[in-house]
Amino acid sequence: MTDYSHLISDQLYIGGWRAGTSERTATDTNPFNDEEIVAIRQASTADVDEAYEIAQQKQQDWAALPPKKRAAILTKAADWIEANAEAIGALIQAESGSSAIKAHIETGLAVGSLREAATFPSRITGTILPSDTSGKTNLVFREPVGVVGVISPWNFPFTLSMRSVAPALGCGNAVVLKPASDTPLTGGLLLAKIFEAAGLPEGVLNVVVGAGSEIGDHFVESPVPALISFTGSTPVGQGVGTTAIGGKHMKKVALELGGNAPLVVLDDADLDQAVGGATLGKFMHQGQICMAVNRIIVQAPLYDEFVEKFAERVKTISYGNQLDEGTVVGPLINDQQVESVRAKIEQARAEGAREVVSGSIDGRVVSPHVFADVTPDMELFREEIFGPVVGIIKADDEEHALALANDTEFGLSSAVYTRDLTRGTRFARRIEAGMTHVNDITVNDEAHVMFGGEKNSGLGRFNGQWAIDAFTTEHWVGVAPGEAKFPF
Repeated sequence: MTDYSHLISDQLYIGGWRAGTSERTATDTNPFNDEEIVAIRQASTADVDEAYEIAQQKQQDWAALPPKKRAAILTKAADWIEANAEAIGALIQAESGSSAIKAHIETGLAVGSLREAATFPSRITGTILPSDTSGKTNLVFREPVGVVGVISPWNFPFTLSMRSVAPALGCGNAVVLKPASDTPLTGGLLLAKIFEAAGLPEGVLNVVVGAGSEIGDHFVESPVPALISFTGSTPVGQGVGTTAIGGKHMKKVALELGGNAPLVVLDDADLDQAVGGATLGKFMHQGQICMAVNRIIVQAPLYDEFVEKFAERVKTISYGNQLDEGTVVGPLINDQQVESVRAKIEQARAEGAREVVSGSIDGRVVSPHVFADVTPDMELFREEIFGPVVGIIKADDEEHALALANDTEFGLSSAVYTRDLTRGTRFARRIEAGMTHVNDITVNDEAHVMFGGEKNSGLGRFNGQWAIDAFTTEHWVGVAPGEAKFPF
């Protein structure tokens, strides 16, 4: 195993490295065997206040740097990741239970976010508009929002922290980052090490590691951040949004929440492609991805053959210790997730779904499970699974398949398989989701292309120009010649 000890810190990053002041100390462990990685003294609410205060002090100087200098620091951070990619991947594997393939993908996505964000300082533009007042000019400047608070999840901690941190910095903001308690290193403190090495001025990025029960509400309620970027479950995100928008200190929010992604197989689909896409899209990172295939909807003429081929393909997936070469499905992140997935398996059996692939639950490793003949009244159809379990639903025809795909409160990612690209595009546009992929998996993220959902899957858009819009605000400055004649 590659040595990643130089990437580990047991301190917070608040204007520099220092210990937290909470009475709590949390132990970060490998979810497969509970082997300790590091023990971290947690942040208190006072630490959060200090982090925000320092960020506020440093933000204007950072924004005032020439675009070329800010871009150079972001580029250097991306270069540093690539130079240390093997160690970073090993740490992602150990801390989040990721397979080698997933860790490699995650590292690459983080680099992509940085390189895209490095273009932002020179892409931020304003507008000049005419005025109805003689001699007056209307200037609309696009400015940084100021300080951004980022709350990131545990499933893709490195990528999903960087997806908010990099563009926020690129747009001239300062950031306070609170990573998930299960992944404080790859979701937080690792980013501090990277940006420190890249030459980011101290205080522009601050990282506080702490329990949500102790600092979560305080992090959002603070009067300092102008925007809270949250990635996580829909119930928690709804709470964050309510507090941020409706609280004493109103602020903007960017929310990327849960999903219930349908993968639709129409009657003219290439079956091998559909089976392969459904397998990868479902079981990557044990299904612990907001975009993971959650429901497979197959049009009747292909249903039986799809179920048979998919089941046979899934039975070949290796599972166990994520550090073993070749492992595809590793451990779930914690015991709470294991119990949630176990309950969903038992519920599917109780509701009468046909179990075509079954297996074991050994510690936190849940082997792949597949249920056929799932119906819309079953929990597997309605709820986000976030584990290596999937249900297959039969659709009578294309319109029925569309109705099934849209029969959910969520609308993040989706996919449709068909040999007819015109048909696929037409079908895709009628799915109520922020993202739909024709003949590709539901799990897709490109740093220059918008990312976000509809319905209860979130608010706002990430990546590319959409990130510039999210992490900046517009300021109208009207410039008159000072020759007005006032009526009173």
